[in-house]
Amino acid sequence: MTSADQILGSTVPAELRSGTRIQAVGEPRHERGHLRSVFGAFATGITVVTARGDAPLGMTANSFTSVSLEPPLNLVCVDRTAAIHDVILRDQVFAVSVLSSGQEPLATYFASHSRPRGEEEFALVDSVPGPRTGVPVLAGALAWMECRLAAVYDGGDHSIFLGSVLDLGHGTGEHALLFHGGRFHRLLPGAA
Repeated sequence: MTSADQILGSTVPAELRSGTRIQAVGEPRHERGHLRSVFGAFATGITVVTARGDAPLGMTANSFTSVSLEPPLNLVCVDRTAAIHDVILRDQVFAVSVLSSGQEPLATYFASHSRPRGEEEFALVDSVPGPRTGVPVLAGALAWMECRLAAVYDGGDHSIFLGSVLDLGHGTGEHALLFHGGRFHRLLPGAA
């Protein structure tokens, strides 16, 4: 039984638990580049998801959304091959920092597969331990949330992590960093 199955228990049918792959039966296959282009037409905010592990880990994610105000829940989709994936499953906590317009270098850094790993991954990153979990929260972010893993769902090559919000706050950033069409964008001041 995987960690995800232990979290899910028997509340989700076995065919939908982590480790069970969703198969599109009779559906046409789509060329990966075209699919990314169409998905990329939807503008999103940018977050960095962090976990503790033996050393802090982070990853850039734009597949993040609020789910519920009562109880407070959010979700983030994490590639099953990402180093942070199994750490979140094991420790069952993570943090999300919503990036401000001046934090594009952080978004690029945490998206890079060539960044340093281990203790050095956060050596040059301004962050503080979250007050509830100790998971790093990025300084200068628009907002941040510390979460306990509430459930895990299959999302094809990703796992969908449902987070129960333990603590949250606003940061010092003023404007959001956005992602659209495969590139970063900023909201213009006064444009809303």
